[in-house]
Amino acid sequence: MSEAEGEPTPIEIGQKGPRTLAIRWSDGVESAIDVRALRLACGCAVCVDEWTGEDRLDPASVPDDVHPLKIQSVGRYAIQIAWSDGHDSGIYPFRRLRELGQASRR
Repeated sequence: MSEAEGEPTPIEIGQKGPRTLAIRWSDGVESAIDVRALRLACGCAVCVDEWTGEDRLDPASVPDDVHPLKIQSVGRYAIQIAWSDGHDSGIYPFRRLRELGQASRR
């Protein structure tokens, strides 16, 4: 969804140090998301079973120093991240990024 549909959209996304992805939202909120937590939150079919919703990704298989190599937009609703561990099939919808940012503030 876009801001026109009632939800804020990112206006700036970038690394804030080696461990944090920073997002500035159109409503003025700023999110800081731990990059390893973001990698573990990948919802692609490789990481989450499409039928059962069960996690397939073993957190122990993700290095502690995992980090984004490339971030690109996917339409007007998500980003896709190429990770240093070789994973690049996950799409992170803006709504999910916002939820992860809110969870990290708690």
